[in-house]
Amino acid sequence: MAGTKVLYYDCFAGISGDMNLGAMIDLGVDKNYLIKGLDKLSLSGYRISVSKESKNGISGTRVSVNLGKNSIKHSGSGHSDNSGDGIGNRNLEDIITIINSSKLSGSIKKNSIQIFRRIAEAEAKVHNKPVSRIHFHEVGATDSIIDIVGAAICLDYLKPDIIMASSVELGGGFVECAHGILPVPAPATVEILKGIPVRSGAVMHETTTPTGAAILASIVSEFTDKTDFTIDKIGYGLGYKDFDIPNLLRVYLGEFNKAADTDSNISLIVECNIDDMNPELYDYIFDSLFSAGANDVFITPIIMKKSRPAVTLSVLCSNEIEYEIEKILLKETSTLGVRKYKVTKTMLNRKVTSIDTPFGKVRIKSAFYGGRPLKSKPEYEDCLRIAKENQMSISEVYNMVSELLLKGKPGK
Repeated sequence: MAGTKVLYYDCFAGISGDMNLGAMIDLGVDKNYLIKGLDKLSLSGYRISVSKESKNGISGTRVSVNLGKNSIKHSGSGHSDNSGDGIGNRNLEDIITIINSSKLSGSIKKNSIQIFRRIAEAEAKVHNKPVSRIHFHEVGATDSIIDIVGAAICLDYLKPDIIMASSVELGGGFVECAHGILPVPAPATVEILKGIPVRSGAVMHETTTPTGAAILASIVSEFTDKTDFTIDKIGYGLGYKDFDIPNLLRVYLGEFNKAADTDSNISLIVECNIDDMNPELYDYIFDSLFSAGANDVFITPIIMKKSRPAVTLSVLCSNEIEYEIEKILLKETSTLGVRKYKVTKTMLNRKVTSIDTPFGKVRIKSAFYGGRPLKSKPEYEDCLRIAKENQMSISEVYNMVSELLLKGKPGK
């Protein structure tokens, strides 16, 4: 079985939206897939150019968003300033409408909106205004919509199991933007990167932009400078300025090495707390969740506010069915919301065989380690059927099958 596919951002010179697109294409994302995906947005008057160039002798990919007659300024990292776009001043709801009215997939829409929301919340905090009153002079412009939605499209193309990043280089000095002269890192960038490991001072220029910071903060599940995985592919995205250090974003696509006879993957836990629902409904809800493809469903007793007894209903599932599971929990239970987090699941490789008994075949589930069976157990449903058909206790059936297994009865 395949190992865990990891996408790793090496931000030794920071990150911006256009550098990210260049790195993704250099890593192997089909540029036509990206362009066709962006065509699903109701945006016009722009053209994307992709070129193979080099920086400090290192070959990489540069992505530019050309807006016709409108000139584009670039900050130190190569991020588009957008103040000359002429169609800025969009607020978050405007951007959400553009994204949701497109024919992009649900996961691309979700990731795009999540990145924009990160920036909106940071700007609201910096300017002490409600999110609804934040108008994006810069990230509301066309090229930044391209950068952010493009990032989500590239993730959809690569489909990594886990996304990781190094500590993030911020640069230093000052940068000019729509609000005037600001220190590097810009206040919104610092707000977005709270709780994320950073470093600064490699150059006296802006190396990480709010857009680049929001992409990382929204999609990366772990920040570490350790690369304990096998690197399969490497991509470089070029910035526009020339620094003393290579103005590049480096990304890796690799695979975690798994132990023998085990398989690891990144799964999702979707859960909610419930204290006001008829417990007779749980059986139906469990069936609905398993029918939707859940790997496991379980209930944990808890005590909520005012000492009320309640339960946490947890669902283990793949990322692909996240929205279906979320929909079932919101529609079929009394909860008003759900929470989600990623988990790494490591499993022994398993094999199902069958064994002949005096009462018919029984399936046997076996788990392997070191090339040998580590543990085996009869299939419950088969034992239950034999018990009912022959008026036996289910314990008798289990004991009978266990004795046959000890005698070395071969599985088929």
